[in-house]
Amino acid sequence: MAKTERICTLLLRLIAFGATLSATIVMATSHETASFFAVSFEAKYTDMPAFKFFVVANAIVSIYGFLVLFLPSDSLLWRLVVALDMVFTMLITSSISAALAVAQVGKGGNSSAGWLPVCRQVPKYCDRVTGALAAGFIGVLIYLLLLLYSIHTVLNPLLVQKT
Repeated sequence: MAKTERICTLLLRLIAFGATLSATIVMATSHETASFFAVSFEAKYTDMPAFKFFVVANAIVSIYGFLVLFLPSDSLLWRLVVALDMVFTMLITSSISAALAVAQVGKGGNSSAGWLPVCRQVPKYCDRVTGALAAGFIGVLIYLLLLLYSIHTVLNPLLVQKT
């Protein structure tokens, strides 16, 4: 039973690593140049602080996810992993929230502020951002599942654990 749980946890962590790494790569490589009334501009993730935060947060969580894959199952560091899972789940949750807010303004604009939608001029860029946000959201969901499972495993007094 413990071996099956370890394999499932490892598989979930591997999927979460893949999701956060792909979100980082897709967002970091998204850029497009467009012309608007003879004015040329380039849309890239570094133009928006929320997108930079998204890339940095997902890169940090990817590194963490990669390192946890190699942690032995009998290590006492798993109690620390529960706390770190909480921190990193909140980190990518906040980063995707900020990036989603900026992406929504880019897609629909804001008539009250006079901001025009940008996605009509740079649709490939917006498609890549949408893909990165989808991968990031998958990463958030999987890390949330891992966090709940880790809390259940560490705090459940009925489970007999080897010390």
